[in-house]
Amino acid sequence: MKGFVVALRRAKNEDSIAIVLAEHSVRSYYRFFGARHSILQLGHLIDFEVEGEDSGFMPRLRGLSHMGFPWLRERNRLMLWQQFIKLFEPHLRDTEELDSFYFDLLLNAARKWDKQNPKRLICESYLALLQYEGRQSPLTHCYICDNALQESISLMAAFRPAHPECIYASALEKHKVESFLNSGKTLHLDDAEVDQIYLVVMKGL
Repeated sequence: MKGFVVALRRAKNEDSIAIVLAEHSVRSYYRFFGARHSILQLGHLIDFEVEGEDSGFMPRLRGLSHMGFPWLRERNRLMLWQQFIKLFEPHLRDTEELDSFYFDLLLNAARKWDKQNPKRLICESYLALLQYEGRQSPLTHCYICDNALQESISLMAAFRPAHPECIYASALEKHKVESFLNSGKTLHLDDAEVDQIYLVVMKGL
C-alpha cells in the first residue's frame, strides 16, 4: 500500500503514530521505534504493509520504504510541502474511507514540485479541492456584509470573497481572481498576488 504521511505524533518511548493518506483511506497506524526511522517523516510518500488490522488495537506499519522525489533535498521546497500537506489531517480527521481525489491531488503536485513554483501549485491544488467538494463561492457579494463586490476584493478561507475593508485585508483585482477561479491556473497572477492567496490557503482547507 502507498500513502502520504500527513501527520506524526509521538507515542510512548520512541514509538510513533502516523496518519497516512492512501488512495482510498486516511488512517492512523502505530510504528514501534518510529522516531528512529528517517523514512517516517511528515510529507513522505511511503510504501508499507499493515499488521494487526483485524485486532482490537491500532494497526501497525511494517515493511516501510520511502518513495522519494528529487526536490526533497531542497529545504525551501520541502518546508512548503510540509506546510501544505499537514493541512490535510485536520480536514479529513473524521473520515476513513474516501475517493482517490485527495491522494491523486498530492501525488500530482509532488511530481511537479521541482518544476513549478510550489506556492502556485498549492493555490491551484486548493482551488481544485474546493471545486471537487463543491465549496467554490461566486465573486458577486461580500461574505461579511452581503453587499455587491466591486473591482477590488479580498479572499477569506475557502476563497470566500469579501470587501477588503470588511476583513481588513489587502486587495486583489477581481478580474484576476476570476481568471484564476475559471482557469484553475495562476498564470494571470504576479508573485505578490500568489503570496497573498497562499496565505489564505494556509488558514486551512
